[in-house]
Amino acid sequence: MEAASLHLQLVYSYVRRFSGLVCRCPAKFPSAHLIVRGLFSAVSGAVVFLGIAHSLPLTFDLKLTVGALFVGVCVAGGVLSSSFRCSILLMFPSILGSRGRTYLMILIVSVLYSGPIANIQQNAEAAALSLSCNLDLQVHHSRMLWRSAIQPFIAITQELMDSKDEFQLEALNVSRKFQNIRDEVMEQYGYDQFHPRSHGNSTQEQFATKTKMQCDSVVNEGVQRCADWFSLRWAECMAAIPVPVINHILCVSMKFHFLCDAMRVMTPWCRDQIPVEGNFGQLFDQLNVSVDRLSQEFLTELVLQEQQQSVLDGSLLDQNFTQSVTDSFLTLTRTMGQVLNTLQLLLSFTFITVFIQGFSYLLSYRTDIYFDNVYITSYFKKIDARRKRAGKHFLLPLKKSERKEFIFPWSPKIYPEELKQVMAGVIQLLSISLLCVVLLTVDFALFRVLDVISRHTFTQFNVTSGHQVNINVGGDSMVARLLRTTISGFNSSSDVNIHSDNRECVSPPSALPISVYVSCVSCVLLLALFSCFQVYTNRLRRVIAAFYHPKREKKRVLFLYNLQLHKRISFPHRKKIISRGPKTVFQRLNRWGRGLFHHPKQEASDFEVTHYADS
Repeated sequence: MEAASLHLQLVYSYVRRFSGLVCRCPAKFPSAHLIVRGLFSAVSGAVVFLGIAHSLPLTFDLKLTVGALFVGVCVAGGVLSSSFRCSILLMFPSILGSRGRTYLMILIVSVLYSGPIANIQQNAEAAALSLSCNLDLQVHHSRMLWRSAIQPFIAITQELMDSKDEFQLEALNVSRKFQNIRDEVMEQYGYDQFHPRSHGNSTQEQFATKTKMQCDSVVNEGVQRCADWFSLRWAECMAAIPVPVINHILCVSMKFHFLCDAMRVMTPWCRDQIPVEGNFGQLFDQLNVSVDRLSQEFLTELVLQEQQQSVLDGSLLDQNFTQSVTDSFLTLTRTMGQVLNTLQLLLSFTFITVFIQGFSYLLSYRTDIYFDNVYITSYFKKIDARRKRAGKHFLLPLKKSERKEFIFPWSPKIYPEELKQVMAGVIQLLSISLLCVVLLTVDFALFRVLDVISRHTFTQFNVTSGHQVNINVGGDSMVARLLRTTISGFNSSSDVNIHSDNRECVSPPSALPISVYVSCVSCVLLLALFSCFQVYTNRLRRVIAAFYHPKREKKRVLFLYNLQLHKRISFPHRKKIISRGPKTVFQRLNRWGRGLFHHPKQEASDFEVTHYADS
């Protein structure tokens, strides 16, 4: 304890010497002291500006200009104002206090955000891109197989499209040749001299009627030819026998053309015996329709229609999954960048609060005599020793009940008021340490899992197939030519040989740099160090303020001594009054009357106490 107390006294003496170098000016070297003040203010201003502006999104020229102006203002304030120099010095204990801990915590959060959190996001993005790349590869392979499967069909259709003119010419030839059959079956040519009783509506009935009408036509034509033959023979006979009368007698047999009517007995037999197939009409109708359609213009058109199915939350298979995932992570990256910029601004704002706290402490020190006035200083001890030698009431050593209200600045002991800040620092240290451990562990675990997956996830895709179709149609008939034109498109051959792998889709995860671990550990150790030394740096603030304002310090110490002495003297008296028991009405009125002539501050001073200044 004594060694630690000596070390604290040594540190405080160094601080007083440095403050004296900056504050007090020897009469022999006023110019040199002004230069020292200016240099101190310039260095302090540069440090403060770097702490504030290093995280701000400013250009280099703007930072240089604003920094020069800020340093100039600090130099002017440091040379002309001792309060400004005192506030600058008070910043350094504040940096080691709660403001410094806050700055370190935000810095640790920034390191974690730009380190393990960003690395987790990067590894997750790499895993998602690898998965989407494999999915795109599978879709690509499926498309290749599907196109290879329908390629023969496309070739057949294309062949038909190319043979359109030839096919149409063959169809027209078929139609022209079929026209004779159509005329014979459907037209009325050659039947005008016949008047059948009724005609059916169907082709079968019409064909049967016309076939029967052919019997009459054939018989009549035979009778006519027979009559013509008799007439021809009559003329030849008359020419051969020129003797009149004799030639008529001899050629009279050539006038027996009535014998030709005997052929008419064949008409009923013909109508009953000529065969007519029962399905001829239906077959002719179908053939007629087919020939009509075949004779029309022959058109071919190839239409391929793909139906997309939605997968993965509405995404279509014709979309690039890798690009979609990349766009999503770009949005996330921009959001993380904005959060990181916000943390950088908070760092700058925290550094500004360090500067503000120095001014606030000095202002409270000069205006509030109760503020941070709980220290048993050397001047306090001198006052007590002088009163002790004079035989008056003295305070030291303090009573047991009074020790918890005061702090000995040279003692390494942590007092109850200071212990609250230490516990707050320990809680902050444990929470930020737990956060670091959790994030670093999650990042390391994710890296190991993704590393194992990337090293063992390798897929090869090999597809080999082939086909050859050759159909030959012989002959030179119309049907052969049509079949040859149609079926020639099926004569095709193809070879499919696909070899691929997902090597390009496999991306190894990124490991967190060692510097991030070092930064986290260093910041946590600094945070622990700040939590331990915060008590002593808070005591150092009073040393700096007392050195710059010695008269104010003596007044504060004297006030503290008198206040505590008054409490000690009045405490037994108040205790005696309380122990007397209940008061009478006369005593209460007497106390109320005396209270009318007492000054309020004098009464209040018995209950007012100084307090410890939190950092």
